[in-house]
Amino acid sequence: MHYRPLGRTGLEVSAICLGTMTFGQQNTEAEGHAQLDYALDRGINFLDTAELYSIPPKPETQGSTERVIGSWLKARGNRDKVILATKVCGLSEMTWFRDDGAPARPTRGQIREAVEKSLRRLQTDYIDLYQLHWPGRPMAEFGSNPTRWKAAPGEETPISETLDAFAELVREGKVRHVGLSNESAWGTMRYLAEAERTGAPRVASIQNAYHLLNRTFETALAEVSLREQVGLLAYSPLAQGFLTGKYQKGARPPGARSTLFDRGQRYQKPGAEEAIDDYLAIAREAGLDPAQMAIAFCLSRPFMTSVIIGATSMEQLATDIDAIDVAITPEIEAKIDAVHQLRGNPCP
Repeated sequence: MHYRPLGRTGLEVSAICLGTMTFGQQNTEAEGHAQLDYALDRGINFLDTAELYSIPPKPETQGSTERVIGSWLKARGNRDKVILATKVCGLSEMTWFRDDGAPARPTRGQIREAVEKSLRRLQTDYIDLYQLHWPGRPMAEFGSNPTRWKAAPGEETPISETLDAFAELVREGKVRHVGLSNESAWGTMRYLAEAERTGAPRVASIQNAYHLLNRTFETALAEVSLREQVGLLAYSPLAQGFLTGKYQKGARPPGARSTLFDRGQRYQKPGAEEAIDDYLAIAREAGLDPAQMAIAFCLSRPFMTSVIIGATSMEQLATDIDAIDVAITPEIEAKIDAVHQLRGNPCP
């Protein structure tokens, strides 16, 4: 395993992070514990979860992923061996997160309630990286880096209020560092400016979608990431499994996420299937597993801090972690770039 600095925090995180959003629906507690044991044994020291999880979000399973991690931490007594990241919801009309049934907002009061609940579920007294899951303002598209802009009016929680709430938690020792997710270049710079102005914690990372079908991060956020040392934590490096090829030509394998939940529309847009075919051909020609090539491409980016993988089987997990040893040669990168030039970002 390789390790990389998490922003300016002084922490070194594994280049591969274990994403856990399947724990509590697709994976049982025992299966979650087995994945966590295996990941730790392979050198992964970085775990990512959220108050929202498991996925798909619903009241009866909300918080289940944190509970699985918490029971594992308690059983193994190894809290000091992992860097633990979780998230608080941004602007949402979902009402089951807060005790008073209010729609989710990243206000001071709601963040306070959210972090206390996460700490209890995780059975820990501190969170290493506390992230805003998505902005507290209306956005043109989830992921906050659209290829086409459209107005999104609506309610907004000031960035200053959210960052002030995070600052309180850092002062109290409940949170060590803070980060963003599904954020834009503008939003990231506003958080950095507010931190500089007030002395509040500086955001250490940004967790956005990044994969072969969506390289929009490179347009504006890559420069922000490198110059400001706000490293990317890339989610969906396999485009929710679509880059493995298992969904091509309308296939829906039993037990696969899109088969179970029909939530893959983000990766089924016009042009996506043709782009996937092209990337699969590159992998075949290079003699590479397509999942490993897709993850290795993400790992090779200079703005990448850690690539978040998720799996429902131990076989998938092992394959994905083995991508750490796959090299993207200049020849392979040139072929990938040629496809991107032709196909663009069909799945932002």
